[in-house]
Amino acid sequence: MLRYLGRRVLHMIPLLLGITFLSFLVIDLAPGDYFSTLKMNPSISPDVIHQMEVQFGYGDPLLLRYLKWLWRVLHLDLGVSVAYRVKIIDLIGARVGNTVVLALASMLVTWSLAIPIGIIVALRPNSMTDRTLSFFAFFGMSLPNFFLAFLLMFAALRTGWFPIGGSFSVYYDSLPLWGKITDRLQHLWLPMIVLGLGGMASLMRLMRANILEIKQADFVRTARAKGLPERVVVVKHILRNALNPFITLAGFELGNLLGGAALVEAVMNLQGLGTLMLDAVRSLDVYLVMGSVLMGSVLLLLGNLLADLALTLVDPRIDFTRSEGSR
Repeated sequence: MLRYLGRRVLHMIPLLLGITFLSFLVIDLAPGDYFSTLKMNPSISPDVIHQMEVQFGYGDPLLLRYLKWLWRVLHLDLGVSVAYRVKIIDLIGARVGNTVVLALASMLVTWSLAIPIGIIVALRPNSMTDRTLSFFAFFGMSLPNFFLAFLLMFAALRTGWFPIGGSFSVYYDSLPLWGKITDRLQHLWLPMIVLGLGGMASLMRLMRANILEIKQADFVRTARAKGLPERVVVVKHILRNALNPFITLAGFELGNLLGGAALVEAVMNLQGLGTLMLDAVRSLDVYLVMGSVLMGSVLLLLGNLLADLALTLVDPRIDFTRSEGSR
């Protein structure tokens, strides 16, 4: 297993190099840069702008700039944001906590609701329960996240049940520790519901389809023919096999949630990694964009690795160590 883990980690290195270089190339191909806006301001001297370009390495060729950035990353230095004039690792560190908490909370809500509901409707196909829940699932899948965010913000405005927008209240610093935790949770509810409902509908439909397909499999009919209780057939033979695709999907889910959270953060004015990245793209702050891309890529690759390891624990038929050795 350790050999397999080492091989997977080594495979990540060329992937990360390819992702970061392509991202660097795409950003460089975009017209203009951060200093293009400054050059239109007559109050800023061209000499000052030139000095800043030299300081941040904007005058170097593309490959040289990428290699310099890569060298700094190897020394755990993501560089300095040209827009904020502070270290990028400090900027990301101040925002990433809000985004990760939002992504994990919405993922917990989504999976804890979608899988049980998917099982219920699959065990009673074409029943009134199946039709009702499937209707709401299709309704949830067809509703864009940003539109749902606007609807919930309007409902919060009319009822006053939840705070509207922001990650915390204006008086947050004066609150005691418990008050700060409560304030954060109150501001977490609305974005968590928006992200959770959007993903829940598709997961529920996927779970229903998996169970209905596995119920027709030969090994399930054989288990019933042996006289096994229906509870054992469902739990041991149907659910165990139906959950395998979800473990693989979980590896992609965190990366997708970080991307989806960016839109919700922008609509609800949350101080997270998504809004930071959007601001960086708008201002063409190259190294801040690259820091966010690098972090998202690492999370996605680690998520896939953890999903593969979890598959070996759930399904003993899967042995990546043997498959690697047979090549």
